[in-house]
Amino acid sequence: MNTEKDILAKKVVEKMMQTDQFSKWLGIEILEIKDGYSKLTMIVRKEMINGFGTAHGGIAFSLADSAFAFACNSDGKMTVALDVSISYPKAVKENDILFAEAKQINKTNRTGLYLIEIKNQHNELVALFKGTCYKTEKSLL
Repeated sequence: MNTEKDILAKKVVEKMMQTDQFSKWLGIEILEIKDGYSKLTMIVRKEMINGFGTAHGGIAFSLADSAFAFACNSDGKMTVALDVSISYPKAVKENDILFAEAKQINKTNRTGLYLIEIKNQHNELVALFKGTCYKTEKSLL
């Protein structure tokens, strides 16, 4: 059952995606959006592979960053990143299907803490991203 907050979250993310050319270039598809939560997927393409034959670290980072942005902006107020970090426990390869799941861990009036897990098609953890955001008063709708 969708709450009013979840309906708002979907509207906000739909609007964000209209102008998010980088997420479009990555081939990101939105699987689920709720208040404080997002789940995205994408396929790793040949042009995303580095000189070692694995995906450039920026690919998993960018997917996680988009999941982070969609989750922390889901209440309709423009939010910006204050601090992020990422760990890469497993290499990502060409044609891997990645899934990013962003979950709100803590929220105050002005800040939020989110944990984003990136897993591949075998449900193996390939990246773990933690982000802290700052919420402005600017409306996204």
